Amino acid sequence: MIHRSEAVLRRRLIAARAPGLTTSQLSAIAGNNPGLDLLDAADEPALRQLGLSTAAARKLAAPDIVRIDADLRWLDSSRATLLAVTDEEYPDLLRLSPDAPPLLFVLGDPGALAEPQIAMVGSRNPTAGGVATARDFASKFARAGITVTSGLALGIDAACHEGALAGGGLTVAVLGCGLDLIYPKAHEALAARIIGAAGALVSEFPPGTPALPEHFPQRNRIIAGLSVGTIVIEAATRSGSLITARLAGIAGREVFALPGSIHNERARGCHELIRQGAKLVECVEDVLCELKISLSSQLLASPATVAKNPPVLDKAYKILLDALAFEPASVDCLIERTGLNSESITSMLLILELEGHVAPHPGGRYSRMAGQ
Repeated sequence: MIHRSEAVLRRRLIAARAPGLTTSQLSAIAGNNPGLDLLDAADEPALRQLGLSTAAARKLAAPDIVRIDADLRWLDSSRATLLAVTDEEYPDLLRLSPDAPPLLFVLGDPGALAEPQIAMVGSRNPTAGGVATARDFASKFARAGITVTSGLALGIDAACHEGALAGGGLTVAVLGCGLDLIYPKAHEALAARIIGAAGALVSEFPPGTPALPEHFPQRNRIIAGLSVGTIVIEAATRSGSLITARLAGIAGREVFALPGSIHNERARGCHELIRQGAKLVECVEDVLCELKISLSSQLLASPATVAKNPPVLDKAYKILLDALAFEPASVDCLIERTGLNSESITSMLLILELEGHVAPHPGGRYSRMAGQ
């Protein structure tokens, strides 16, 4: 944990609650005194001369002391860190990105933010195949020593964090709310696991800030800014994941997209990104090659693959698996494609599901898992 005096933390908390305060403005204040002593008796006209808005200057000159005291108590009780853009510990890549946040609240190890990071984002309502792919990619990145960064949202984000943890690596979650209000609430246990595994939760929003819709585009720029590249796995054409990808491009970072079935609406955003120049990727090696990172095939292989060869399927199972595409299909459709009867197909699908070859979908439909 980084130790700072109560006076310094109080000044930073005052700055964190100043609406619209930018990195350049905080740097200008720090230029007068690195400890932000100017905020001890802030003069509104003097702050305005530094380029601050009326609202920000007024908030700095007359802060809500009761709230600042509560923030200070939360920092102490949670053992959170409050980084300023002027700190050596502030992540370098984020500092170089456009519109970097002047202050960052961090729960967990701030050192995780200094590690090479890959952003992985996607649909909140993904297919089973999308979830499996996200987990697999994240696990391999983690085993390669690359930190996986995402937004703790439902769907692909959660799968990426889970995959990184399963791979024994670091993962960073950037939130669109205060760190005392984990969103979504269902991911409180996942957030705790991230911290417990030496990862970090990050937010520019002070304690008590709710998860409002307008906060998520702001959150997305931090995800993109922390990372050397952003990978999109399943995204509709109107998706927050595409905002993250666009912001990554603006920051001069690589953008990657996984293609999907032309019948999968959740793949259309990825296809649009590819048309716009994003790198098409089909495996982790594609990303590592583009980023000039070399790894052994043994490192990229999953533990199960290293331990033993996959089981060989008999002819009937092969016919069924070949007839099953990566987009969901019904049992009636599979009867037409294979000529097998309903009872056989139903029984075989159950076995294939248990062995991880296929994934179930609503309406009694099934799809083939990636890599099968």
